[in-house]
Amino acid sequence: MPHRRRRALISSALMLALTTAPAHAGAVLDYVGTHVWRDDDPSFGGFSGIEISQGGDAFHALTDQAHLYWGQIARDGQGVIQGLSIDGRANLRDSKGNPLPPGRTGDSEGLAIDADGRIWVSFEGLHRLASYDHPEAPAARLPRPPRLPGMGANSGLEALAIRPDGTLVAVPERSATPETPFTVLTFDGGWSELTQIRRDPRWLPVGADFGPDGLFYLLERDFRGFGFTSRVRRMQLGPDGPQDEEILLESWPMQYDNLEGISVWHDGQDIRVTLISDDNFLFVQRTEIVEFRLRDSDRQALRN
Repeated sequence: MPHRRRRALISSALMLALTTAPAHAGAVLDYVGTHVWRDDDPSFGGFSGIEISQGGDAFHALTDQAHLYWGQIARDGQGVIQGLSIDGRANLRDSKGNPLPPGRTGDSEGLAIDADGRIWVSFEGLHRLASYDHPEAPAARLPRPPRLPGMGANSGLEALAIRPDGTLVAVPERSATPETPFTVLTFDGGWSELTQIRRDPRWLPVGADFGPDGLFYLLERDFRGFGFTSRVRRMQLGPDGPQDEEILLESWPMQYDNLEGISVWHDGQDIRVTLISDDNFLFVQRTEIVEFRLRDSDRQALRN
């Protein structure tokens, strides 16, 4: 092999390793598997949020056109997804009970489900938070969130998560400038500002969840000209600001599709992270469900 070609291959391999390596060696996400999910219903696609049950055998998935899917997950002996069966699907409704159309009023982005099974959805375009007793119920009227700098028609409350105490936590997709931190909002009957999260200029929040460990997991996305890249950060989140932040995953362009939703759950032995992609209803993209197992090497070393 010519020396020039060998040097180019070594350089490419090093760049790939640097791109996918986490910023901290204490915890990483080990790849489990990718399942390509398909269905012929016209509303299928554009998934922006996902919730996986503890144990990993059931799901709710939200599209960005105000449709909610739910059902069961079949797994093999290693916990790898073999298939999803859809038990139901619903077009989310406004407070008067009318089905939400695609576009400004139906641009649903964030999904969270509380301990009582109540469904919470954040919307952009017409920026708001809605809650539902069940998928076909009218939306409950809730106070509108504050309009933060950087929030626009296609950059609203993209990431939504719920704490064990029932408090909602929301992060907008953009801030005022690429150097301005993201403002984290909470909702508990009313809106307030909790703290700020560092913004690394190219990365934008698209999903969030609180894990069984009580930590906040933030899914971020970047578009590198010819493909999407994804990143997962984990941190303690409180009024004094993020603590113990770690970058658990950073993919390279086109490694995965346009990952937008995240669910963090426990499989009985380990913490799992499930991500779902938004195919933008384009034939050149696909709906991927990508799963990882958390390997927290520092804590494992202490146990051993």
